[in-house]
Amino acid sequence: MNLTLASDITTLSYDEYLKIFNDQISVGNIESLNEHDKRHFENRKINFQRTSRLNKTFIPADETKHLFSQIEGVQRWFVITESWCGDSAQNLPIVAKLASLSEKIKFKIVLRNSNPDFMDLYLTDGKRSIPKLIVFDENENELFLWGPRPVEAQNLFTNLKNKGVEKPEINKQLHQWYGRNKGKEVEKEIAELMQKILSSLIIK
Repeated sequence: MNLTLASDITTLSYDEYLKIFNDQISVGNIESLNEHDKRHFENRKINFQRTSRLNKTFIPADETKHLFSQIEGVQRWFVITESWCGDSAQNLPIVAKLASLSEKIKFKIVLRNSNPDFMDLYLTDGKRSIPKLIVFDENENELFLWGPRPVEAQNLFTNLKNKGVEKPEINKQLHQWYGRNKGKEVEKEIAELMQKILSSLIIK
């Protein structure tokens, strides 16, 4: 697939996304919200704390910085996400920090619920799982995909689900894993994908 359809999607900068995110948790009276919206509100509050912490504390490895310094052509990075998503709160700040390592990378946020047609091109096992990173080159060719979780986190999720563990406990163990890993697995996996792309360009 090429990037032609991207002209039909609505995008945000990372700063714009964070501003909207902050506005969403600044509601004065949550008692006026229905139960569904209250749950989303509470999720967003926790997620904003997670995102803010990683924005401040995550530092890419020197090897990653060197790798990204070798990018020569323009890349367009799109992350499909929503602020209520716990996996996004843990992963999006890492992706954003990696994107900032090169001025060749044009980084944009795509809100899942506002762009269903784009989301449906990147389903995971038939589901609208997020976050999902899609990377295109300057000629609008798709380079690679990543998401919604690091492989190790996905394996943990799958194993717990297959054992019949309830969703709240699964989420608890997932976030404990994220807390211990501190974004390094996300960095490693995306760096490996980038290395493959850069190596293929050298071979050509």
